[in-house]
Amino acid sequence: MGCQLQSSRHPFDLPKWPRPKNRGSQRAGALVHGHKGVQFQNWAKTYGCCPEMYYQPTSVEEVREVLTLARQQNKRVKVVGGGHSPSDIACTDGFMIHMGKMNRVLQVDKEKKQVTVEAGILLTDLHPQLDKYGLAMSNLGAVSDVTIAGVIGSGTHNTGVKHGILATQVVALTLMTADGAVLECSESSNADVFQAARVHLGCLGVILTVTLQCVPQFHLQETSFPSTLKEVLDNLDSHLKKSEYFRFHWFPHSENVNIIYQDHTNKAPSSASNWFWDYAIGFYLLEFLLWISTYLPCLVGWINRFFFWLLFNHKKESSNLSHKIFTYECRFKQHVQDWAIPREKTKEALLELKAMLEAHPNVVAHFPVEVRFTRSDEILLSPCFQRDSCYMNIIMYRPYGKDVPRLDYWLAYETIMKKFGGRPHWAKAHSCTRKDFEKMYPAFQKFCEIREKLDPTGMFLNSYLEKVFY
Repeated sequence: MGCQLQSSRHPFDLPKWPRPKNRGSQRAGALVHGHKGVQFQNWAKTYGCCPEMYYQPTSVEEVREVLTLARQQNKRVKVVGGGHSPSDIACTDGFMIHMGKMNRVLQVDKEKKQVTVEAGILLTDLHPQLDKYGLAMSNLGAVSDVTIAGVIGSGTHNTGVKHGILATQVVALTLMTADGAVLECSESSNADVFQAARVHLGCLGVILTVTLQCVPQFHLQETSFPSTLKEVLDNLDSHLKKSEYFRFHWFPHSENVNIIYQDHTNKAPSSASNWFWDYAIGFYLLEFLLWISTYLPCLVGWINRFFFWLLFNHKKESSNLSHKIFTYECRFKQHVQDWAIPREKTKEALLELKAMLEAHPNVVAHFPVEVRFTRSDEILLSPCFQRDSCYMNIIMYRPYGKDVPRLDYWLAYETIMKKFGGRPHWAKAHSCTRKDFEKMYPAFQKFCEIREKLDPTGMFLNSYLEKVFY
């Protein structure tokens, strides 16, 4: 996710949705009404929009009425969830549908360990519901204040060579298309649509329900310890075998690496978090120094090395329920890029990124570069489509909301990722166009054909998606 490294496990607040100024006079039948004057901003406050009408449906029929009105008035529609995508993928000047009121757990099959939920449920609300049944999701991203439909639609991932992106846990879903029809999709029903809709980009229709394949509830122990870039790259296969959920963080402008192992455990819950180190030092002091570095960029390398020495130069251990270990707090607003490259290219690509920074001392990079690993899948627009992958996530923080010069870093990183066959995370910043995606994705044309069949008038497109498909 590109979040700052912290051991604290408290979820951060959802984006604050402003109180609507007035209700729109236009109504889609008798059930649903929209609001005018709502302003949307993503969590990082890097993108925003003012939709013409803002809807919060509570039922399938209300969703259908919004789409009926959109067809009648030739309006575009965008569905939004938690608003965490650090890009403009959720923005629109047409109709915006927020699914937060369709957030129920509909069915739990204890025997199959499958759970069916409405698309607007936040993972942070789903976890305690699964706890009640002794179930858990087998893998999670860093943030749980996100809806299940948004998580799968943007290709959210974590790490673990035995685990796919989160969408691989979906065994069925229902989708309302532009004409109001509802499709039930799984490997045995509408299979082609299913393989497209598990990473749907919000452009196939409105996801109504999702059925997840869960696992028995489990605890994780997280162990983090210092290392060097040479050591971790020279012994990458060994690290991948030692830990089920292995990842590491490289601190640019240094050789420093923080290795993180997460594995099943029977140990009692314990925590390595500490308010003074996590907040007073790890947030407030760091934010102040990063702000100073906007005037003196030469400080960034020193800041990276100093905070590694201060916070990450010793071993830490903690344990808890899986979702409390997977999820950690993102305190800094930030710009993020995150590309998936073939796993065998990890060492070569990371060393080239390091060499680029060394050759261009005017280009500065905040810590960390987060490196994670995910197995291949058959989802049409999954960045891991038909190949085991390494995700290489870079960030630039926004201290006190101030933008930090990053374009030289961004361009050099993208150039390296493309060189090694990279595919960008759909929810995060990138400058790719349709020509790029046609080269990156063997099944891109198949996805386009499915999209055009389900949404022939482009109701679910926006400016972000136009760059993808046109």
